[in-house]
Amino acid sequence: MFQNPKKNILAVLLLFPTILLAHDVSSGDQVILNNGGLLSYVWVGAKHMLTGYDHLLFLAGVIFFIDGFKDIIKFITVFTIGHSITLIGGTFLEIQVNEYLIDAIIALSVLYKGFENLKGFEKIFKIKAPNLLAMVLIFGLIHGLGLSTRLQSFDMGEEQILLKILSFNMGVELGQIAALVPIIFLISKWKEKSSYKAFYKASNTYLIIAGIVLFMYQIYLYSK
Repeated sequence: MFQNPKKNILAVLLLFPTILLAHDVSSGDQVILNNGGLLSYVWVGAKHMLTGYDHLLFLAGVIFFIDGFKDIIKFITVFTIGHSITLIGGTFLEIQVNEYLIDAIIALSVLYKGFENLKGFEKIFKIKAPNLLAMVLIFGLIHGLGLSTRLQSFDMGEEQILLKILSFNMGVELGQIAALVPIIFLISKWKEKSSYKAFYKASNTYLIIAGIVLFMYQIYLYSK
């Protein structure tokens, strides 16, 4: 599967335009929110996370690094707490951040995770990588600001604002669970195979490439 990494990398790069468009807030989502109740916010939140390639790439990178179901739950819980704090608090307090800059920082989190997984800190900087749990919390807070930015781009009206925010956050969590189950299953099963070392190296290399491309794309959009 990884005999020709150059072709695999090219395929990933060619897919980026389609993936990037999937992450945008659509007018169709606004229609759903206008015509539905709180459950519509749950649905749109879940949909956003399922198409949130940057959030999922980061979480996939975290899962690569840890073993054991309990540890996975611990790290995902910390990430969830982090992004819930800034999603709920940032939206309710109407904290505005530039969507392109926050997405550029989120892209760097993807790059960071791939770099860390490949022991870049030890190999290049000759230092120990920062505490992973602390970094997951920090990046969770940053990812939450990105989610808050997306939610604030919708017209939520003037009623039940807090309930709408909580419903969106619940949808994000449900979407996160739905997306992570197959990712965890795939990685855990691949660990049993002899090709896992090549899979690990190639996948984390792709995380670095994805982080760079996403960062450059967001900076380009910011500069327009």
